[in-house]
Amino acid sequence: MNTLITGSAGFIGYHLAKRLLEIGKPVIGIDNLNSYYDPKLKEDRLKELKKISEKERITFIFIKVDLVDNEGLKKIFKEHKPSTVIHLAAQAGVRYSLENPSTYIQSNLVGFGNILERCKEQEVNHLLYASSSSVYGGNTAIPFSEKQNVDHPISLYAATKKSNELMAHSYSHLYEIPITGLRFFTIYGPWGRPDMALFLFTKAILENKPIKVFNNGKMTRDFTFIDDSIECVIRLIDKVPNLERSFNRSDPDPSSSWAPHKIFNIGNSNPVPLSVFIDTLEKTLGKRAKKEFFPIQSGDVEITFADTSSLEAWIGTTPSTTIQNGIYKFVNWYRKYYQI
Repeated sequence: MNTLITGSAGFIGYHLAKRLLEIGKPVIGIDNLNSYYDPKLKEDRLKELKKISEKERITFIFIKVDLVDNEGLKKIFKEHKPSTVIHLAAQAGVRYSLENPSTYIQSNLVGFGNILERCKEQEVNHLLYASSSSVYGGNTAIPFSEKQNVDHPISLYAATKKSNELMAHSYSHLYEIPITGLRFFTIYGPWGRPDMALFLFTKAILENKPIKVFNNGKMTRDFTFIDDSIECVIRLIDKVPNLERSFNRSDPDPSSSWAPHKIFNIGNSNPVPLSVFIDTLEKTLGKRAKKEFFPIQSGDVEITFADTSSLEAWIGTTPSTTIQNGIYKFVNWYRKYYQI
């Protein structure tokens, strides 16, 4: 019963593969190891996974392949026959999508289409895929609920993630593939992405460089610790969606469907102002930040806030790690990894 993880050298992919190996589940990991950020960090994550695989005596196979390489994906699915697929690979980043839109079209749309086709052919038991809180776009009603309409994205990145949800639903309907969408809310923690705020701020503060604070600091984010997020995904793997015969097509609920397709917010449901986030990081590092203030960037939103009631009802838990504990764990990892 193999589990295939796309983006296995990425932040969330690494942690998910690590957890599955630790509980005795074989993993096939694929990634293209692109240079969106330092590939060395991705390679070091893979080294850690190989160590865990050897220690636990559980199979971990890594294959370097790009999602747009359809023939390469066909070969992998044919050879390894995964029963569960967790699709986490994507071109990430809201601001980067303004500079390199074609990368998002290829990775997030063409690549995901290839994964859906392979899952259809393989008749997988369950496909889980990463969406994003970015799909809520211009919504101002908070907290963000899966019941809300998400037809107004404000970045190409968000539009590709909304498109992924539509593509997944159509395949779930047409071929009765059980599929679960994961709307992640600002995931952070050890082995995190260098392009995200916590990593950028920590690096700048320790190097006595200024940090860039957008929207003049008037931002609030539903920061969600990585271990909590992984716990939710692990529980969702075995909670396979079923056909919903009672779905009311004359009054459709965006959070439900007649197809075996569900979407959940993966968030802490406890938004933190950016000023509190920075203050907590300063206290953890024992050092003050030099701040440079800027207007809000194109594609950004002022607040994210997850309603996780549906998630809790489905799997019996939701993320809950405090920002203080989460930042403390990240800083400890950062100092150890960079030998500071």
